[in-house]
Amino acid sequence: MQPFDKLTAIAAPLDMANVDTNMILPGRFLRRIRGPGYERCLFHDLRFDPEGRERPEFVLNQLQYRDAKILVAGRNFGWGSSREGAAYALYDYGIRSVIAPAFGDIHHGNLLQNGMLPIVLADEDCRALSRQLHERPGATMHIDLAAQTVAAPDGTIHAFQIDATHKERLLQGLDDVALVLQHIGEIERAEARLQDEMPWI
Repeated sequence: MQPFDKLTAIAAPLDMANVDTNMILPGRFLRRIRGPGYERCLFHDLRFDPEGRERPEFVLNQLQYRDAKILVAGRNFGWGSSREGAAYALYDYGIRSVIAPAFGDIHHGNLLQNGMLPIVLADEDCRALSRQLHERPGATMHIDLAAQTVAAPDGTIHAFQIDATHKERLLQGLDDVALVLQHIGEIERAEARLQDEMPWI
């Protein structure tokens, strides 16, 4: 997993509340194998019409926001089903952080597990960020995970909270597998000891 420390990137305002995981990754793509082109699945039915043409009104189809790595969204981002593919689609598109007033619990965990940083800020702060991004299309924001701060386009600093364990894992780039592998020597010694003491298991 790629470590997350500091990020300065274009931010896009996604002015929608209650964006569920089916909107992030429509269910018909769940059987698709992750690989080149998977990023096209992200927000597919919002980004494209039934003929596959881009919908120009959708924010990520607009030139100034196409390279966004930060999304500023509305309340309850990622609620609904637990599909991890929704996190994959965001990551493969290039999104590294989503800022919203609230997240679906499982999606929040999936973002963290896949090296992205979900940031919870107050409603009014998210609205202020969105307003600035509309006023200055293509503006960048700066996220400092170690300091737990977000710098708005106008320079305003917003502090955010994150669980200390999740923070450390993101800073080091450790998913569940990498976390276990850090202790592989101890695990192997414990397994060997168990085999010697209880060979019938």
